[in-house]
Amino acid sequence: MNTLFGRKSFFYTLIFALFLISCKKETLSENNSQSDDNPSTEAVVAETDSLKKDSVEEKVVKESVPPIMQENGFYSGLILPKDKKLRDSVYADFSKKYTEKERYTILALNRLDSKSKWNADTLVVPTKIDTTLMAYSPFPMQLDILSNVKKLVVFSYPIQAYGVYSNGSLVKWGPTSMGSKSAKTKTGLMFANWKKKLAISTVSDEWKLPYNVNVHNTLGIGWHEYTLPGYPASHSCLRLLKKDAQWLYSYADTWILNPGGATLKANGTPVVIFGDYPWGKRKPWRKLLNDPNANNISVEEMTQLMEPNIEKIVKEQSNREKVSDSIKAAKAMAAPIHTESTSGM
Repeated sequence: MNTLFGRKSFFYTLIFALFLISCKKETLSENNSQSDDNPSTEAVVAETDSLKKDSVEEKVVKESVPPIMQENGFYSGLILPKDKKLRDSVYADFSKKYTEKERYTILALNRLDSKSKWNADTLVVPTKIDTTLMAYSPFPMQLDILSNVKKLVVFSYPIQAYGVYSNGSLVKWGPTSMGSKSAKTKTGLMFANWKKKLAISTVSDEWKLPYNVNVHNTLGIGWHEYTLPGYPASHSCLRLLKKDAQWLYSYADTWILNPGGATLKANGTPVVIFGDYPWGKRKPWRKLLNDPNANNISVEEMTQLMEPNIEKIVKEQSNREKVSDSIKAAKAMAAPIHTESTSGM
């Protein structure tokens, strides 16, 4: 009896032991499975902290770089040191790296001529240099509202630039230096009056104005070649680089006066001057370092600017064509008629 009871106890004990071992294995297996699929809390925290640290370090590095030195793929900044020797060294390298035409282009984008290159502490430099400047035009390449306008010159005060349109297509643009804050250039629609290859300023006879085209006779406003210092500095006139002044001098049509010159028969090339300069703020072209489209004037904005003037521009253009045709016809009538004569031998 005791033997039978002992055997049964051993049997039940063995079964219970096997059951415990089985449960432990399943628990270990389940834990291992969870460990493989999901990282521990400590690992997640460590990874998150690492990401935060990297992100902060990246931000610090990015913010520590001056905006003027950040490249955006289109423009970069060239800092010019204040120390004269260092500046000379930088410009020497600048002259080696870029051709004369490329240097001219870079300075033009910064509203500078070669004499005023040291006026800037930073130069905006395009990654790819287009010596025609057309790749960097702030003006729309096409304006449908001007499709019937044969010639038009526009000057933007905000970005210190001029543009030339022919039947709605932009054919040229470049830098300018307009009136200083104390002698602002008048804005609005004007027309080219007279022009002179070398005019003398009425303000000071020491001011020589090559390739001068007058656009407001009573105020003495005109465009001409003169120093471009990198900001609006003129006595209300529209300063240009020499090459641009020469080109616009040939391009512009002057007024047509009645015999004796006392009265006007027809106006010359229309000129629209608009906007105002952001006095005391960052130079507009410096913004290109952060945004390559910062100076762009949209088609919609230009259309709104031109719309109030279109009727007058087209009317004056039509009148000029009629006057010119009548003058040509009158000259043809007045010209002596030459007849060939033959003599016999």
